[in-house]
Amino acid sequence: MTDQGDPLARIADALERIAPPRDRTNWLTSPAYAWDAQRGRAIDCLEAPALGTLLAVDAQKEAVVTNIARLAKGHAAHDMLLWGARGMGKSALLRASIISAQQGNAGAIALVQVASDALGDLPDLFRILAKQKRNFLVYIDDLGFSPQDTNGPRQLRSWLEGGVEARPDNVRLAVTSNRRSIVPREASEQDGALILRDALDDALALSDRFGISLGFHNCSQDDYLAIVAAYAKPASLQFEEADALEWAKRRGARSGRTAWQYVTELAGRAGRKL
Repeated sequence: MTDQGDPLARIADALERIAPPRDRTNWLTSPAYAWDAQRGRAIDCLEAPALGTLLAVDAQKEAVVTNIARLAKGHAAHDMLLWGARGMGKSALLRASIISAQQGNAGAIALVQVASDALGDLPDLFRILAKQKRNFLVYIDDLGFSPQDTNGPRQLRSWLEGGVEARPDNVRLAVTSNRRSIVPREASEQDGALILRDALDDALALSDRFGISLGFHNCSQDDYLAIVAAYAKPASLQFEEADALEWAKRRGARSGRTAWQYVTELAGRAGRKL
């Protein structure tokens, strides 16, 4: 305990209280991590649906799996933007692809999830990960900026390309968003054609920084039923197509998430666990 009567001791104590917390995370042992408040937290078990059950997104799946496999091997890899319909497996595909890349070499790559409200701490995370002998996919889920937020998009562009705080070579970014542009743009009647074009170009300038940009769209009725079957079959659960479609109708969407929720309902009706 320091001597509180010593001015130098009081100054040292004050500096220690306001200094950022030290990160003591072991970044080499866990399959995934959460980054929050300038600290890493190890996630001992990374869960995701099997890649084979992620249907109606074959092209997107091939692109993400291939890119993450390259990153795990230390090869050239892209930052990724996965945008579009809710519940169509954007985040699940990222997790499943990481698990696939870890098979046979668990230490090759890890997933690091960053909350969207912790974007300002990314440079600190980058400095830590740059020192690790491992590759990382830094993942920001459901990212969106308000029209009034000009700093956030500018920072993200800088991290993706060329800024002094750009992400290190062993790190790539993966972002999921409901919008391709990430930044919403509301047109007004007073906006002229040139202003609208400039605004659109500015909004898309951020998405263009990602080497891979993949759209996810609501699935067809046939695809929805196929997804339900893919989830229900391993659990030996039977279902009626009309019942599955009625569930989706009540939920207001046909998606992979809706299909999983319906299968969860089936398991509950049967008194089973999934």
